[in-house]
Amino acid sequence: MTYEAVWKVLSDMVTEFRKKGKQIPANIMQDLRSARTLIQVAKADKTCEGTVIPKIEQYLSNVEFFLFSEAQTIGEEFFKEWIEKLTKAQEKAAEEAEAEAGSSVSHFVPGVPREEQWIRIKASAETPEEVIRRIAEEENLSCKRQPDGYFLISGDKERIKAFIRKMAKKHE
Repeated sequence: MTYEAVWKVLSDMVTEFRKKGKQIPANIMQDLRSARTLIQVAKADKTCEGTVIPKIEQYLSNVEFFLFSEAQTIGEEFFKEWIEKLTKAQEKAAEEAEAEAGSSVSHFVPGVPREEQWIRIKASAETPEEVIRRIAEEENLSCKRQPDGYFLISGDKERIKAFIRKMAKKHE
């Protein structure tokens, strides 16, 4: 899959946050830079895609979760505008990948059915494990702790969006 369009939307969103005076944590900026670097590596060397693609997806998911959580604090209209831009970028990227491969392409995440959407979130003092699990359960989403300490939340796309909204409201 081509991730440049998704990266571009997230990067533009960071720019908008800064214009609005919002601070972006260093780890989020590092994830955005790392994703960009790995996207370039994947483009240059197709043989390493199997190891690089999961890392790109992880970095972009981390950035996406943070930005959309924060977007809720700016306003519903702002949130909707950027979710629409991201959705269009993801659709465009999927179409490009499908055309390139000549068949349907999906992300493989062990333990997540192909038709489900997913995000990863790391528990912290602000977002404790219990809160993550409770909101995931409320939204009828699967919630699995991964070896690296992140939680893999998967399920219906609309329920994932609702999960993100509820998590963002916890930070207001």
